[in-house]
Amino acid sequence: MFSYEVLQSLNDLEMLVYSYIMEHKEEVQYMTIRELSQAVHVSTSTVIRFCKKAGCDGYSEFRVQFKMFLKEEKENKRKLTYDDNIDEVINFFHTVTSTEYEERISKAVQVIQDAGQLVFIGIGTSGILGKYGARYFSNLGKYSQYIEDPYYPVREDLKDTVVIALSESGETQEIVKLAGRFKEHHCRLVSITNGSGCTLAKMADCPLAYYVSERKIKEEYNITTQVPVLYLIETIGRRLS
Repeated sequence: MFSYEVLQSLNDLEMLVYSYIMEHKEEVQYMTIRELSQAVHVSTSTVIRFCKKAGCDGYSEFRVQFKMFLKEEKENKRKLTYDDNIDEVINFFHTVTSTEYEERISKAVQVIQDAGQLVFIGIGTSGILGKYGARYFSNLGKYSQYIEDPYYPVREDLKDTVVIALSESGETQEIVKLAGRFKEHHCRLVSITNGSGCTLAKMADCPLAYYVSERKIKEEYNITTQVPVLYLIETIGRRLS
């Protein structure tokens, strides 16, 4: 119901509707369009546009389709033991099989294949994955390095370099600025972010997005699943080899 193509087409306000629906699945089944719009703090016309992008004529049809979607989801859950993230991870793996997403991965592979060297950048958990990515690609014979310092000086022409920028939000100021400095020196940029509407994805030559709910403990410690990031890193690496 919420394919990659659908999620890719949503604007920022429509993405708020999607996020609310996925976090309040049971309640949304019984909410009127006005109740939903008030809960999300958007207009009813925004909700209607969201419904149409999801393949429905209006909100009434959306509720019917959404109930069927939840019924199928519950039937699948009875077949396996799930944790809190499994639905989103499974949805991601369905997403990457689409023709459009496959084309994006293939483009990233080609750009990286043509590069003389790779540079991974990221902070926090994304930084840890950046270190892993640099080692993984180096093991496959593609010279790679991870730059930990977000204030790393970028001076010479680096047109033979591809930067792989990892950021869940795609808005981490230090990473956006560092990616911008690399772009100024003619690097190609591949981004892996949670969503396609962020600054980093818009800067990238090859943006790769996944869509999972952000999860935090005590509103501070981010425990959002990174399975999609690992999958994309390893998939691109294996295709290079």
